[in-house]
Amino acid sequence: MIVTLTVNPSVDASTSIEKVVPDHKLRCREASYKPGGGGINVSRAIRRLGGESLALYASGGLHGQLLHHMLEQEGVRHQEIRISGQTRENLIVVEESTGQQFRFDMPGPHFIEGDWLQCLEQLKALTEKPTYVVASGSLPPGCPADFYGRVVETAKQWNARVIVDTSGEALQYAADAGVYLLKPNARELEELVGHGIAGDEELKAAALELIEQGRTEVVVVSLGGQGALLITREGCEHLNAPEVQVLSVVGAGDSLVAGTVYSLERGRPLREAVQFGIASGSAAVMNPERELCKREDTERLFAEMKEADEAGR
Repeated sequence: MIVTLTVNPSVDASTSIEKVVPDHKLRCREASYKPGGGGINVSRAIRRLGGESLALYASGGLHGQLLHHMLEQEGVRHQEIRISGQTRENLIVVEESTGQQFRFDMPGPHFIEGDWLQCLEQLKALTEKPTYVVASGSLPPGCPADFYGRVVETAKQWNARVIVDTSGEALQYAADAGVYLLKPNARELEELVGHGIAGDEELKAAALELIEQGRTEVVVVSLGGQGALLITREGCEHLNAPEVQVLSVVGAGDSLVAGTVYSLERGRPLREAVQFGIASGSAAVMNPERELCKREDTERLFAEMKEADEAGR
């Protein structure tokens, strides 16, 4: 089983307007609403790919109720962790005159000790122990920076593999606990190793540094439209992404994680799983805001990548 954990989920409201200007009442188009937050998006994408996971997430107030309703509508298996504060709402505005996107991400509810302890307790209390735990997304105010490190320690008691996709101190503490897979971008990798990085060779060296320190077994450095670097003790490979028309990059990283863990859980080899993850991320950018990947697009792109592999041999 795959479990995703999201302690700072969101309700994401998206709208558009002709032009964004200050000091005026801006009359927007009709808004659409989607569930948001790293782990929740991973579970949503796994569902779209034909798989199943359990989305474990903190939930509070009216936005928490709306999140529950939307996940029910999408058929995502989920379990709420009740908290004292209100689940956050984020706002995404597209300026029609320029095509620019403005994203306003809120910090989230302020956690009291009981909130984050409850998150850990409900994770520990799962009756069906997962084989993969995906800890993804930001931490809300008041949640200790080492929270994901504590999650890793819990998962290790089940011999579960932990995949972490976050940033800042939360990423540092997770890596300190020793995970199975990290998915940083170049900037986040710089923060992890504590020095600047220029070019693929230095990216490889930095990732190997983390592996040699025992902080992770696998590093997948996301490179956007250029694909990803896959680094293990056995070596490093640049896996290219297929060329697609980009409508929105939001959710591409979560789709990459979803495709990778979904494939691993089905028993695919690591390289092939990461390729499927890249295909999932590429499929996500072909769709409008927050739509994530579609199964048919992902499978087609993955087949094209495999054909390109065969042709290159």
